[in-house]
Amino acid sequence: MQETVITWATPAFFALIAIELLWSLRVRRTVYRLDDALTSIGLGALSQVAGVFMRLLRIGVYALVFQVFALAAWPTEAWWSLPLALVFYDFCYYWHHRWMHEIGVAWAAHVVHHSSEDYNLSTALRQTATGPLLGWIPYVPMALAGVPPTLFAVVGLINLLYQFWIHTELVGRLGWFDRVFASPSNHRVHHAVNDAYVDRNYGGVLILWDRLFGTFQDERSDDPPVYGTRAPLRSFDPLRANLEVYASLAATSRAARRWIDRLQVWVRRPGWRPADGSAGTTAPFALAARQRYAPEAGRAVRRYAVLQFAVVLAASVHVLQIHARTPVPELLAYVAWVMLSLSGIGRMLGREPGGWAIEAARHAAVAVALPLAGRWFATGALPAWALALAAAAAAGCAVVAWRIGSDDLRRRAADALRARGTDDARADAARTA
Repeated sequence: MQETVITWATPAFFALIAIELLWSLRVRRTVYRLDDALTSIGLGALSQVAGVFMRLLRIGVYALVFQVFALAAWPTEAWWSLPLALVFYDFCYYWHHRWMHEIGVAWAAHVVHHSSEDYNLSTALRQTATGPLLGWIPYVPMALAGVPPTLFAVVGLINLLYQFWIHTELVGRLGWFDRVFASPSNHRVHHAVNDAYVDRNYGGVLILWDRLFGTFQDERSDDPPVYGTRAPLRSFDPLRANLEVYASLAATSRAARRWIDRLQVWVRRPGWRPADGSAGTTAPFALAARQRYAPEAGRAVRRYAVLQFAVVLAASVHVLQIHARTPVPELLAYVAWVMLSLSGIGRMLGREPGGWAIEAARHAAVAVALPLAGRWFATGALPAWALALAAAAAAGCAVVAWRIGSDDLRRRAADALRARGTDDARADAARTA
């Protein structure tokens, strides 16, 4: 159900993002950057297409616990059932959200949502692809209490959709509303890395839980939020965003001397290191020294990225529409293609090594595979003229990606030479002085 509702809600999300963008231009505030916004939307698409394989974990395990261990089923027709389930869900969400900030392996999934250094409605779409692996655990009490799976799914969706609108800088303080509900002001604090704001304001719909359990922090006019994470991502690659912290935890675990420390890395607070120093130490954080990740991709790269992103986004929607009737091997291949596509586009935007090679390779693969298969994923046979046209377009895109990548490599080499010349000139001046 969730993927169906999200698919239908997507046009509304994009309409609201467009309105926010236009309003930010009117009030002359820089709220959006193309590369960061595309990454956020791409991460949302990635979470949905990966979720077709993982949704069974959350709903399936919940349904199993409900059937076997529920004390008594709630009467869904009662007037109080939905509002009480909403409050119950939000209570569990508070502890789920707090848990994701306080346990290393849970943070590895949730960090995706915090990785943007901007704060706008597209940030709300920046969701993890691996969250369902452990995300079902905090909601087991609802199953034990007898909340039916259908009602659980409904209130979970309401909670998720509510949180979209609070990801904005263009809505100020809201008086009494800020004291009761999660609001843009309260959630800005949650996404900030300022010392006073870290690990605060976990509430999804109600901020009362934070007030009750001591994690509330008001937004201060003398301390404007700085967004992102204390160990910044420095990439627009959605795959890297999803896997980077897992890789860091694994490396830290391997470096630890004691087995107990190798295990503790995964369950202690993010950034924890063994006291013996075997896995290094956590780097100190300096807010004043923080610089936003902003590589200068050329105009050709940006135009290419927007065009390709639109195609891949349409393919992501197609995955959600056909996944239930598609054989698993073919569905896996389709999802892998979407993931690889988003990774290549992100790497090109960030001028990261290998981006243009990924893009050229995936287009070349499509140009070869389409005529051989005679169809696109989960579709019927295509006319010969359509196959020829699509294969030619893919081959042309492969050439364009290769050319863009070659030009970028030449620019990088020129930049490196200029930087070396500047350093040499400074060294000569210092020797002369």
